[in-house]
Amino acid sequence: MRRSIFAWSLAAGALALGAQTALAASLVSARKLEINVDEAKVEAERKELWEKVGGWCAIQEWHPAVAKCEESKEGDDTFRTLTLKGGGHVKEKLVDTGTTSYRYEIIDTTLPVKNYDAQFSVTPDDDDLDEINISWSATYDPADGKDAKEARAVIDGVFKDGIESLKAKYGKADADHDDDKK
Repeated sequence: MRRSIFAWSLAAGALALGAQTALAASLVSARKLEINVDEAKVEAERKELWEKVGGWCAIQEWHPAVAKCEESKEGDDTFRTLTLKGGGHVKEKLVDTGTTSYRYEIIDTTLPVKNYDAQFSVTPDDDDLDEINISWSATYDPADGKDAKEARAVIDGVFKDGIESLKAKYGKADADHDDDKK
């Protein structure tokens, strides 16, 4: 009996270690933009910002690499296909939505990634009552035949360019409110 409990415990430990190793192999990219707003209007401003940036195909309005976004349905699933300005495409499946967030996964792409799962959201800041955050994060693995460094560089670049574009379009409120506080 002791031997079988020990063997089972050893197998469970090896399985857990294998799962941790598999998780550790995944790459993570994330970017966040903090925007100062009127503290009394933070919820209204968050919803207003979401209406501008949070639509499933709104990415074509603010991301400089996206030439076109086409939404489609396959059964109950919603997809978007992004045509990239520099050539290439990304087909993404909407996995979950919240009031001011969505989660999606890449189904087909010319980008050097696989197992890509991401979230995009506009949320109140945890620390500052007069800030809202635009957050974009993903976990993924390098595509077959690609190295982790290349995959991370591409996705980090996509996120950086997107957040910088959002900052240029909507981050001006940040400077306006900072000036009011001085």
